[in-house]
Order: sequence, then C-alpha cells, then structure tokens
Amino acid sequence: FMFGFVLTLVHRCGIYCPPWVFRRESHWQTSLLTLRSTLPMRAEPRKKKKVDPKRDQAIKERMKKKLKKMERIPPQLIPIEDFTRPAMLFDETRVRSPLQLPVEEEERRALLMKKWALSKQQEHEAELRGVESLLEAQRAALQELRLESEELYNAAMLCDPGLLPLQHQGPCHTPPIPQYSAPEGKFNDITKVYNQ
Repeated sequence: FMFGFVLTLVHRCGIYCPPWVFRRESHWQTSLLTLRSTLPMRAEPRKKKKVDPKRDQAIKERMKKKLKKMERIPPQLIPIEDFTRPAMLFDETRVRSPLQLPVEEEERRALLMKKWALSKQQEHEAELRGVESLLEAQRAALQELRLESEELYNAAMLCDPGLLPLQHQGPCHTPPIPQYSAPEGKFNDITKVYNQ
C-alpha cells in the first residue's frame, strides 16, 4: 500500500517514471518493484516413510511365487463358438432332403428371372442414354457460353460445393414392396462372457 502511495505522489509531481511502474498489477504478472510475499502453507510436506528392507524383500518373494504359480498353469483359451457346432446338429436323422420342384415351377422361375434381368438391363440402358444426352447438351451449352463470354464460361466451370452431400441408392435384386413396414430389430443377447 505504501509503495503505491509513493508512486502516486511521484506521478502527480511530474517526475518521470517508466510506464510499467504505473501499470495495474495482477497476481499473475507482478512488477519487480512491488513487495511480494509467498502464500501461506496450508499443510506440512509429507514425510517419507521409512521402508523396511525385510518387508520389501518379502513382497518381492511373494510376487515371484505368484508368477511361478501362474507359469505352471497353462493359459485357458476362450472357445470360438462360431467354429464349433452344437451336438444336436451331428444327429444323422436330421438330414433335410432337397426340395423337389415340378418342372413347370422351375421353368416359371427361370422365365421370371430372365424377365427381371431384361427389365433391369433396359432400365440401365435408358438411364445411360439419358445421362449421355444431358452431357451432350451441357457440352453444347458450354461451347455457346464460351463464344459469348470467357468470364461466364470460367464461372460455369467452377465446382459446385452444394453437390458434395450426394445420396445415391443403387439397384435392388427385387422390386420394392409397396407399403412394407420393416420389423424392428429386437433380439436377445446370449453372448457368453469368459473370465480368465
């Protein structure tokens, strides 16, 4: 407090002092001329415990015994249940005979698959023709724009950042079923947890 009072008097009398003397001081950045004191200690420093060498040696011996005991027991491997078949599946009476379809049904299914493949091919070719016609129209428009103005052509050739969040859905194997409500994914978790 006294030092600040003296600085105020010196400043009012017109005596030159460096500007850092009159700067408002904080507890983080203090001047070399201010009085400083350390914060009072709230607790005593911890005393180091004396380590008994016999006790330390006994702990090490116990750890060595535990390690030897663990080395004697082979590690228990966690079984991979995906590779093991349940015993009930080894029953030879549980053999499923292949489904025998009549010849008419086989021909009907083969014709249906051919029709479906043909319709998907035609749809794909029509889409390719549409894209090709759009690209050709775009090329023609850009050529006309270049003849009109080079600046507009350069602006049109810039990439549009709004096109980047693109969502695309590819073709499906089967046509979509109208008004189909998908079942919710409820399941019972029967995963076994193994502790080693």
